[in-house]
Amino acid sequence: MTTPGPKVKRLVSLDALRGFDMFWIMSGEQIAHALAKATGWSVFIWLSGQLHHTVWDGFTFYDMIFPLFLFIAGVSMPYSIGNKIDKAGVGSAMQLPGDAKWPIYKSMIRRTLILLLLGMIVNGLLKFNGYENTRFASVLGRIGLAWFFAGLIYLNFNLRGQIIWFIGLLAGYWAAMMFIPVPGYGPGVLTMAGSFESYVDRLLLPGRLHDKIHDPEGVLSTIPAIGTALLGVFTGSFLKLDSAKWTMLKKGIVLFLAGLVFIAAGKLWGLDFPINKRLWSSSFVLYVGGWSLIFLSVFYLIIDVAGFKKWAFPFILIGTNSIVIYICSEGLFNFGYTANYIFGGLVHLAPLAWQAVFAATAVTLVQLVFLYFLYRNKLFLKV
Repeated sequence: MTTPGPKVKRLVSLDALRGFDMFWIMSGEQIAHALAKATGWSVFIWLSGQLHHTVWDGFTFYDMIFPLFLFIAGVSMPYSIGNKIDKAGVGSAMQLPGDAKWPIYKSMIRRTLILLLLGMIVNGLLKFNGYENTRFASVLGRIGLAWFFAGLIYLNFNLRGQIIWFIGLLAGYWAAMMFIPVPGYGPGVLTMAGSFESYVDRLLLPGRLHDKIHDPEGVLSTIPAIGTALLGVFTGSFLKLDSAKWTMLKKGIVLFLAGLVFIAAGKLWGLDFPINKRLWSSSFVLYVGGWSLIFLSVFYLIIDVAGFKKWAFPFILIGTNSIVIYICSEGLFNFGYTANYIFGGLVHLAPLAWQAVFAATAVTLVQLVFLYFLYRNKLFLKV
């Protein structure tokens, strides 16, 4: 008879970081852009510039919001499956018996299908504009697919096997992009039109592509995105490690140092395979993975290790219902209308240059009140 291990403690820092990540999408970017115009201060102008995607090669903070969310989903995996491992009395997910894995597989498939459907709805599926005008690839769809395949690897391979998969996915994607010729362009042409990734999208993706000849959430670039999720899995497994040798403080410091190593590795690989979010290049996986590790280590050290949590409560509200606020902000709810209805009179009393700042802040307040209502009533979207 086996004795179940202690219940795994939820990482508050992970919810807070997820909320911090989502904050910029839901309304934070509008506040930053408005502050840049109202003040003209260099710090806000810099921040505003960071809240735009790069056109092609290169990197801004906005480019890491999506992969950071996927990384966080990977970190959560060892915790979400942890109770099942404890109940089975085995040492790792790979050792779970088949009858214990099948319910997990079914749950993973259901979650992936829901995310694929929600992603298409966000893209306008229910507008019924015709098959050729419908974009099937999506942010939520990529999260679902990358998380699903990372989960399969986590459940069926030990750490050594998982690392081999991680390296193989990134190296294989690099080789395909550099050496497989594209008709009319040849091999290794890393442009929007000439890349092998774009060519595969044009061949396999149904409906409308995001950029007509290319889709940043396309088929082939989902392969390295699995690597992003796997990097999160490695991180979650490390944080969940119960060992007197590895104190929480040591873990946080190691994550920070590992982040620096991955950033350097990404920059180095970027000399040959440019850091590119739209291609989700292998160097991009390493580089943004490094920044993800650094952000998580800082949140982890401040919140879970030092115990300073109160400041992060607004981010926790966002992070515990991140999918809800993403879908609502993408068009399900008109938070701007509600904010103007409540705060519009006060906003118009402000100087003209600052009205956009207060209007954007009002939207954030309405969103946080909505999320607080859900949090207070324990209403969470479980996908």
